[in-house]
Amino acid sequence: MNKLYPLFLTLIFNTKLLFSQEEVKKDSTVIVSNVELDWMPFYEDALDKAKKENKLVLVYFTGSDWCGPCKVLDKELFHTEKFKEFSDKELVLLEVDIPRNQDILSDEKISENLYLQRKYSVKTFPTILFLNHKGRKVSEKKGYILPEYYFPYIQSEVYKKKERLFNLSFF
Repeated sequence: MNKLYPLFLTLIFNTKLLFSQEEVKKDSTVIVSNVELDWMPFYEDALDKAKKENKLVLVYFTGSDWCGPCKVLDKELFHTEKFKEFSDKELVLLEVDIPRNQDILSDEKISENLYLQRKYSVKTFPTILFLNHKGRKVSEKKGYILPEYYFPYIQSEVYKKKERLFNLSFF
């Protein structure tokens, strides 16, 4: 009996751990390959647009030709109608691609992208930054997580900004 007691406790403990895991609700997001997002071509253009439209800049650091998680994120988050509808209303988008094959970008774009990678100390791909219209980092998410988590994170950053602006208007 004494030998079975630790085994029984271990079984109960492991069963509790198994059932206490957070459940990720999979939504019925439809991935559409022909979704075209309005990515700004250059950093300064994105900041100018953000200032004019009073929006955050979502900066997406990717390695389009070598980063597997970047390709998955691009397909499962950025190529959805849900993200497109939200980003059109709420965000200015800037893609910073750091490809291995540098022939796919102009020299000017490669130079700017490497500058931005250094400026914001990006070493992990994918990385998503939120910037204000002055280029100041507001928030950052490094690495790949499930799109079910990414989209709510992106929404929360936009709503936090709106809340801060609303609260500042009372002073």
